[in-house]
Amino acid sequence: MDKFDNHFLLPEEHSPASSALLALLVSLISFFVVGPTIGLLLAIPFYDGSILEFAEGLSNPTASNTYKIPLFILQGAATLLGLFVIPAIYLRFREKITLSSLVAKPVSLLPWILTGIITITFMAVNAYFIEWNATITFPEFLSGFESWARKTEEAAALMTEYLTTFDNTSQFIIAFLVIAVFAALGEELVFRGILQNMLYKASGNIHLAIWLSAFLFSAIHFQFFGFIPRMLLGALFGYLYYWSSNLWMPVFAHFVNNGFTLVMVFLHNNGVVDFDIENSEAPSWPSVLLFTIITAGLLFYFRNHFLKKTYLK
Repeated sequence: MDKFDNHFLLPEEHSPASSALLALLVSLISFFVVGPTIGLLLAIPFYDGSILEFAEGLSNPTASNTYKIPLFILQGAATLLGLFVIPAIYLRFREKITLSSLVAKPVSLLPWILTGIITITFMAVNAYFIEWNATITFPEFLSGFESWARKTEEAAALMTEYLTTFDNTSQFIIAFLVIAVFAALGEELVFRGILQNMLYKASGNIHLAIWLSAFLFSAIHFQFFGFIPRMLLGALFGYLYYWSSNLWMPVFAHFVNNGFTLVMVFLHNNGVVDFDIENSEAPSWPSVLLFTIITAGLLFYFRNHFLKKTYLK
């Protein structure tokens, strides 16, 4: 198997498997508990009412626009603190690894351009899997799980629609910062920068590490009728990181994916474009096949770009 540069070195006394498990545990606790708790405290001043009313209203925030900014603050804190700041502190002091080591390999302009184009073309391919996964049915013995998953998916869709319906440009800018920038930084640090590297060290199999990290990346969203396309997206980010040995590549791809979607939603809601990226049907089979060929070709070129640099050393 071709070898690409890897700057991730764990202390010899630490087991990669136990480090991966501990890192995942720290990330989950910080994302679901510590970050939201701090975010809740930061969001209170932006709500006109008592703390009790604020807490009660969060059980059904879509009923009023007064919760939109507080929710962005809460989500932003959960993502930035829970998935970036706290995991980075863990990585530095427990594993003795700095963030700079994850971006140590310099990247020229070409890979940035390729990453942006690959992300956009892959979105067209993944649209097929989004549509397929949304209509999947489970066996009868899993009917209880399917019912729960459907309700969870509907609630998530309702929340997404609420948070991406902007009353003004300021709300869009805040949403863009939280959904495109913070999510790209935090999720890529945890799932590619930390977990993928640790799982690779533990297993010695990069493909297993990439796909397992992608599986965990999709699972943490708790949206099972979008599980497959999100896992495929995570795998794409994983290979971009492995081939480039620079975490900025998957961060940028993640940013493009979320940011492009958000911009298209904003433009559609303001009547600038007719295309509704959230509710449009998947492209036709010929279109999916064409975009698959284009994406595969670009990925091959991206991979060979870094492989050639590795062999020339």
